[in-house]
Amino acid sequence: MLILGIETSCDDTTAAVVEDGRIIRSNVISSQTSAHEALGGVVPEIAARHHVELIVGVVAAAIERASVSLQDIDAVAVTSAHGLVGCLAVGVGAAKSISHALGVPLIGIHHIEGHIHANLLDHPQLGFPFVCLTVSGGHTLVALVEGHGEYRILGETLDDAAGEAFDKTARLLGLPFPGGPVIDKLARQGDPRAFNLPRPLIRSSSFDFSFSGLKTATKRCVDELQNAGGQLPVADLAASVQEAIVDVLVAKTIRAAAAERLDIIAVSGGVGANSRLRERFDQVARRSGLRVLFPSLELCTDNAAMIACAGYHRLRMGFRSTLDLDAKASAPLGPV
Repeated sequence: MLILGIETSCDDTTAAVVEDGRIIRSNVISSQTSAHEALGGVVPEIAARHHVELIVGVVAAAIERASVSLQDIDAVAVTSAHGLVGCLAVGVGAAKSISHALGVPLIGIHHIEGHIHANLLDHPQLGFPFVCLTVSGGHTLVALVEGHGEYRILGETLDDAAGEAFDKTARLLGLPFPGGPVIDKLARQGDPRAFNLPRPLIRSSSFDFSFSGLKTATKRCVDELQNAGGQLPVADLAASVQEAIVDVLVAKTIRAAAAERLDIIAVSGGVGANSRLRERFDQVARRSGLRVLFPSLELCTDNAAMIACAGYHRLRMGFRSTLDLDAKASAPLGPV
């Protein structure tokens, strides 16, 4: 069964063809980073406009690279919830048009559900249940995954997402957008113990996250250093911020897995590409016997292959969307 996936929740226009929920026949990603870099962040109206310009070509490229025809597609899965609503609307509109023209099922997918399925593409042996940390520019949550479409939120961010904290820190330090990869690279040259920054909620009994206090503390530190004169120790600041974020993510996720008496953790989302996060989870896994899985770097960031994978499993469960499917900026992740 061939599923065409479409993902336009933020600033990447993506389409993919996935066979039987596990074989990636194509996965096309058209990035808009250069369009937003000068503005210091994603501008929703500009992102949506670029999606309109790119979507037809990206879908055509996905079909061509998969070495199939559009008529071979058995269903269309699309991110319909949790993202920038104008961006989502472009993908949903394209998916509805293709579904109607071909007479094939349409499946709306929650963006975070897609990220969860990224690990199932790269680790088909991954069984249920497992704990999944999804961490990106717009989302930070830890969920119990009991099966396809069976999710229970254990904790989520109360304010800023981890990726947002990386981007805002980069802006404070005068670094380019997107901030996460830049800080990851720069932090390798710095001392993560140079600045004693807070680890918000790290000792809380809940599994919720909060990164706004860390952002405020970093700004205060930068202001004090600038007022004192001299050059900012950018690498040390980057390393210290990164270490604080990683400490919280790892500690909360490990505790959540222990509370659920599970020894399998999956990590997904754009921040899942962070080298220090991967290193720390690997260290914990070796010490404790936990199994910690990451998707490939390409599947960490927003992509349509994960949406097609999630759509395949929803279709097998009998789920179908109607042509009334709407784009929703915010929606809970829960059972089908």
